Amino acid sequence: MPSNSFTILAGTANPPLAAAIARELGVALGACAVGRFPDGEVMVQLHDPVRRKDVFLVQPTSSPVNDHLMELLAMADACRRAAAASITAIVPYFGYGRADKRHGRREPITGRVVADLLQVVGISHVVTVDLHTPQIEGFFHAPVDSLTAVPILCEALSDRVSPDWLIVSTDVGRVQMAACYAQCLGLPVVILRKRRNSASQTEVTHIVGDVSNRSCLLVDDIVSTGGTLAESITALLKAGARPDIIIAVTHGLLLPGAREKLDHPAVREVFVTDSVGVPREGWPALHVVSIAPLIAGALERLLETRGDARHKTTSPS
Repeated sequence: MPSNSFTILAGTANPPLAAAIARELGVALGACAVGRFPDGEVMVQLHDPVRRKDVFLVQPTSSPVNDHLMELLAMADACRRAAAASITAIVPYFGYGRADKRHGRREPITGRVVADLLQVVGISHVVTVDLHTPQIEGFFHAPVDSLTAVPILCEALSDRVSPDWLIVSTDVGRVQMAACYAQCLGLPVVILRKRRNSASQTEVTHIVGDVSNRSCLLVDDIVSTGGTLAESITALLKAGARPDIIIAVTHGLLLPGAREKLDHPAVREVFVTDSVGVPREGWPALHVVSIAPLIAGALERLLETRGDARHKTTSPS
C-alpha cells in the first residue's frame, strides 16, 4: 500500500522501536505529542492528519504499566475521533498478561479488563509478541496477531551453543516456548518445576531431566525482578550443571535489582529483545536483539491484505 495510506505513531514507552519499525517500512513516524498535565493526567495531540488512514500505535505496556496503558488508550481515542480508517495497537509486551486467570475467588482477571479497554476505544486489531499465555487472545473480539521472537533469538544464539547443550524451561508454562527453541537449535529440553510463594518470589521444587555436566540455555518470556531466573540458576548448579549458562528472554523488563541477580559468575551472556526499552549501559554480557524486522514484516502482510480487501470492495462487479 502507498505510504500515505497509513501512519505509525509512537507513545513514550519505546520510541526507538517505533522508529526502527518505521525505517523497516521506509516511512517516517507520524507526528504526535504525548505529555502530562500538572496533575499527571495524560495529554495527547495528533500533529498529522489520520483521516481514512490505517493507524499503527506502537506502545508496549511496560513499567510504569498503568501510565503506558493510559497513553495507548488516549492515543487510540484521538485517532478514532480524527476519523482513522482503522486503529491497530502494536503492543510488543502486553502488560497484565500474567493476570489471565483467578488464583482465588476474589481476584480480578486483569488481562481481560485490558483487552476490553483496548477495544472500547476503537482498536480493531492487536499485534503482540510472545504473550505470557495463549488464552489471552480469547479475551479479544478483535483479531490478534501473536508473533514470537524465538527464531530471531535463536539466530543470535546459533553460534553460542553446541550439540551438547540443553534448553531449560523455567517452568511448565514455558514448555511450548522451550520446544520452539529446541526445534530451532536442535537441542533437548529440560523442565524446572517451581512453586510461586508470592508475586515476586518463586522456588524451584525439582528438575525434570538430567543436567549433570551439561551447559544450559535458560529460556523464559519475561524477566522482571530476575528472581525466577536466579532461583533457576541456583537449582541447575546444585543439580550438577556446568557453570556455563546463557539466558534468553523475550521481554527484558529488568526492574531494579534484576541485574544484580543475573550478574552471576555462571552466567556467560543474557539475550533479550527490544520489545521494551532496555537499560544496557555498563553490562557487557547483555545483548539486545531487535524485533523491528519481525513486526514490520507482519505489518506489511496486514497492509497488503487490507489493500486487497478494499480493492475488491471498490472494484466493479
